[in-house]
Amino acid sequence: MSASIVARALSRRTPFFYGWVVLFAVCCAGFARQGPAVATLSIFVEPMTSEFGWSRTAISGAVSLAGIMAAILSPMLGPMLDRHGARMMLTLAILVTGLAVASLAFTTSLLYFYLAFCIARTCFAGPFDLGIYGAVNNWFLRHRAMATAISNVAMMTGLACLPLVAQFSIDHAGWRESWLVVGATVLIVGLVPVWLLVARRPEDLGLKIDGGPGDVRPGGHGGSGGVRKEPAFTRAQALRTPTFWLLNLFTFLVYPIQAGISLHQAPLLIERGVDATTAAMVIAVFSVLSGASGLAFGVIVRRIGVRPSLLLSTWILIGAVFAMESLSNTTQAFMAAGLFGIAIGGMFTILPVAWADYFGRESYGAIRGIALSIQVIAQASGPLISGVLRDVTGTYSLSLYVFAGFACLAFLAALFLRRP
Repeated sequence: MSASIVARALSRRTPFFYGWVVLFAVCCAGFARQGPAVATLSIFVEPMTSEFGWSRTAISGAVSLAGIMAAILSPMLGPMLDRHGARMMLTLAILVTGLAVASLAFTTSLLYFYLAFCIARTCFAGPFDLGIYGAVNNWFLRHRAMATAISNVAMMTGLACLPLVAQFSIDHAGWRESWLVVGATVLIVGLVPVWLLVARRPEDLGLKIDGGPGDVRPGGHGGSGGVRKEPAFTRAQALRTPTFWLLNLFTFLVYPIQAGISLHQAPLLIERGVDATTAAMVIAVFSVLSGASGLAFGVIVRRIGVRPSLLLSTWILIGAVFAMESLSNTTQAFMAAGLFGIAIGGMFTILPVAWADYFGRESYGAIRGIALSIQVIAQASGPLISGVLRDVTGTYSLSLYVFAGFACLAFLAALFLRRP
């Protein structure tokens, strides 16, 4: 079923557009998604490695393995999203993630840890991403950018809260009980809202996208409401457009920067003379500005368009990378992290909007599934680039120059981007 009985009943009685109810449920899923996030796992690294004697490399390898698994699965999951909608995909992702995370409480070996964590982390990287953005794009067109930004804020809220929940539980009960608490939080926050409230698309409930009077038909113009034309590309058609490959090239270039700097941001700051406590505050500023920037770009992208927005955020990213390379004091650290947060928050909002605006809703999952594989691989490469070049040279300077080069190439890719 594309919608629950509750969703069908509420859609008839809600005094405002039911898409906002769907967005609320999607935000709950976004919060729950962070159960197997790297930031959450980092809280468990010390107690688990101390008890089992594992190396940090061994426990970190689960993240990379899960990324590879998600890259393989995503192209197959995309068409399922198009056929069945986000409700089924997100419900299963939340259920599997919650149970897998909770089962980490019973870890007895590295093999068991890899099995349970990789299942949860694969859901994080694949089904959650497809389901969250798929639901938003199916319900919103005019308000798509702002709805995407709001869902990103919910995900960042979960990213901030779940590590705190994990640490509090470890302090009061131990790491095994903490995994149970994190798993229970995933299920409690996400499962019921998604199962009861999400519907595949507004047309399934007799509604129109955005709740407007104009009827948006794939590939056609709206009616009297004047809603703009919506594209309707199949995956095969999208693959034949330069836009598809330019967006993927852009993704392949910017996500190593995002992941590579994010994971190594604290040691980079400490290397440049910033104390550990201040470094944590700098990272907090990055996180806050990422969320605020996402909301700002939700407005900007509808005012100036996708391509100018990508160019603007990439230009800021170039400045942020060079600022990080040259920083030598606390003030410069806050400024560099602020620029980095603004750029990344913009990217997180603009790119999902770009895929939906350029190729439409009809085959969004199938098209996005291929792009997600490239994104996951790119994210996995960033920390490796940072780590290897840091070990070889003794500083992060060379990796930052490499990332600056990536950002400049991404700017060129965005410069040639056109609506297909």
